[in-house]
Amino acid sequence: MKIDYNFAFFDEGSKREIRRATLKAVAIPGYQVSFASREMPIARGWGTGGLQLTLSLTGTEDVLKVIDQGSDESVNAVNIKKLVKKTTGVLNTDDTNKATLIQSRHRIPEKSLKDKQILVLQVPIPEPLRLVEPSEYKTKRLHAENEYSGAWLMLFEQIMKYGNMSTGADHPVKVYDRYVMAPSPIPRFDNPKMDYSKALILLGAGREKKIYAVPPYTKVKSLAFEDYPFEVESFEDKECRLCKATGVFMDELIDEDTKETYYQCNDTSYCLDRLNNRN
Repeated sequence: MKIDYNFAFFDEGSKREIRRATLKAVAIPGYQVSFASREMPIARGWGTGGLQLTLSLTGTEDVLKVIDQGSDESVNAVNIKKLVKKTTGVLNTDDTNKATLIQSRHRIPEKSLKDKQILVLQVPIPEPLRLVEPSEYKTKRLHAENEYSGAWLMLFEQIMKYGNMSTGADHPVKVYDRYVMAPSPIPRFDNPKMDYSKALILLGAGREKKIYAVPPYTKVKSLAFEDYPFEVESFEDKECRLCKATGVFMDELIDEDTKETYYQCNDTSYCLDRLNNRN
């Protein structure tokens, strides 16, 4: 049976409501804007916040790229692309440069983003103070008062326990010298890419019903102490086994036959593009 969907799945009123929340988020960098999160044909926690942003912003001329932890072909990425394609008919691409709209889970592409591109990040927990304060009312007040000692305390405890800031992903950042923000579970390696990014970065949490944003050319700095500066994951002296890239975020893998450790680009389309250019 043929099913006729409204363009981009949602009714026009729903898309307008999400766009209004998005505009407010862009106007107040790093501030979490509440919105009426809709029911989606995928489970909450699988990117419904990011998908709602993508569907509300997609136009007929857009070109969509979807990645999941660096891969264009993971189950999550493929099914989101199928849903957007079925309800909009827009073109899909694996090429970061060709995409006007990029939805991602846990990574920012290796290629530098450009003007007029939009990066949508899927977010499970948008509140950077949630581990120290379970009350939503109180965290809102802490943000209003610019009181972020809880975030600093979390980092201090890591230093006392492990000797360094051990945040593996979702390391908190301060946006425009005002709001402390959860950058989504991207690795520390990707945090600096948010600083003065040419692209608009939108973050959506469907289950928590929050949208927040980093406008283009906005200052974004990772929280750190003077004597314990922020450091990204180090891949010094490592190169991708396939494309020989260096200075990018890599996966550490083990060869099943030889049991030897090797490294490979986490961003699959970046790696493939380098391979095609070499051939």
